[in-house]
Amino acid sequence: MQPTDSELIQRWQGEPAPLLPLLHAFHERDGYLSDDALRAVSQGLRIPLAELFGTVSFYHHFSREPGGHGVTRVCSGPICKLRGSDELIEELEGAHSMACSGRCDEPIGVLRGGEALVGHVGGELGAQPTPLPAPNPGGVEECCFRSIRVEGRGSIEGYRRSGGYRALEKARAMGGEALLGELEASGLAGRGGAGFPTARKWRAVREAPGGPKTVVCNADEGEPGCFKDRALLDHDPHAVIEGIAIAALATGATRAFIYLRYEYPWIQEKLERAIVEARDELGELAIHVRRGAGAYICGEETALLSSLEGEHPFPRNRPPYPVTCGFEGTPTAVNNVETLASVPPILDLGAQWYAGLGLAGHKGTKLISLSGDVRRPGNYEVPMGLPLDTLLHEWAGGPLEGRRIEAVTMAGLSGGFLGRDDFDVTLDEPALRAKGSFLGAGGIMVFDDSRDIFAVAREAMAFFADESCGKCFPCRIGTRRLTERLSGEGPTDPSIWKEEVEAIGRTMSQVSACGLGIAAPLITTSLMRLFPDAVDAHLKRP
Repeated sequence: MQPTDSELIQRWQGEPAPLLPLLHAFHERDGYLSDDALRAVSQGLRIPLAELFGTVSFYHHFSREPGGHGVTRVCSGPICKLRGSDELIEELEGAHSMACSGRCDEPIGVLRGGEALVGHVGGELGAQPTPLPAPNPGGVEECCFRSIRVEGRGSIEGYRRSGGYRALEKARAMGGEALLGELEASGLAGRGGAGFPTARKWRAVREAPGGPKTVVCNADEGEPGCFKDRALLDHDPHAVIEGIAIAALATGATRAFIYLRYEYPWIQEKLERAIVEARDELGELAIHVRRGAGAYICGEETALLSSLEGEHPFPRNRPPYPVTCGFEGTPTAVNNVETLASVPPILDLGAQWYAGLGLAGHKGTKLISLSGDVRRPGNYEVPMGLPLDTLLHEWAGGPLEGRRIEAVTMAGLSGGFLGRDDFDVTLDEPALRAKGSFLGAGGIMVFDDSRDIFAVAREAMAFFADESCGKCFPCRIGTRRLTERLSGEGPTDPSIWKEEVEAIGRTMSQVSACGLGIAAPLITTSLMRLFPDAVDAHLKRP
């Protein structure tokens, strides 16, 4: 028998961050979010109805039409589009497109109700497990992927057999300050894109007045071309949970959340089962899993916190920063999945061990999600400072037969393009910043000489325009105008077109409220700098 409205509300109204799970419960029960359901949620959680309607309509995957939950959605991200996602949408009756679903290593990603599938044009749809990372092709020592290939690693028994929760035991013996000192010596910085020193963030939360203090794992891996968190969460969930527990010990937090992206539905059950398995290890720490509903902007930490709190997921003005005023106004440490999974091996094997994994004076490693026109796409753990060319041509096998790699995107899409003359760059922030790009979350999409880079740029900007939260006008309007310019609207004179595109991008990068509006113009600036012939060819078309 299906639960009643009142039973669903009673189940969730006393829980922390109740709105998203309650909306999911109604959505799955009824197949959509009806007016009656929203009125019940509004009354049960005491959220003004107009505010609730606005919040629900912001998320891509909450349907307001009957049967919407079960509609087939096909990934239209850059790599899946190159593999025929438009044709698959036409082939599957009633299918809709969706933004990148984090399946770039095994396109084409498909969602149907609560099931994640993989399909291709003219073929069958089916559930596919997340591929394990291949053994490191460079033979280098790894951190995050060090034990992920151990059989049974996903269970607590297998995790303990391979050294799991040993670092948490050490952390308790060390105490908070010694723990932070060890982490500081390792040089670990945020692996989600911001690159902020992890020990400094945790110390700021530890020293901030007020409470209760909170740890949030940002598992909303929404950047196109990124799928590394999926591998860690699917095959090594206890590593992330142990990292959260150590973060709580270091910061003094008593509660934690894992904010999981909507497109990974099967991982929610795995995480919740792992949390139950780890109950004896976690002690008084309560970890809650909350699944998003499809909004790229929720990868930004303050928008994520707003979403957790049941508010419209706008990025917040800073200061104050989450370390002093985060979830529900309390000191909060928000860390990426990769960052948290790096902590247990660092504490287990030592700061100097981790620092020594990098090349040419750089510290540590970085997970790279590599996809597109390359022989061996997948997740790679590279030493910081590894040349991009080594990753592309030696580790990943180079281009497809008879082709040449023409361009890559960095930081998923947010870092813009690098061209063939840039492939000698090393994978570290200083080197990439000098090229006008950045490493970010570590997604790299590869495009060979058969691809229309101008068209790739147009699709990328259309994605940013669709995902702009609309809070600030430079991003809201700028992404639309750049999409129009890349679509043939606007001035026809090439010099005027370029001046206008540069001016729009400059304004966006200088005054946008968050990273989306700041980074999006890198697509057009790098396109014009690296591929002027492609730009001129499109501008000359009638």
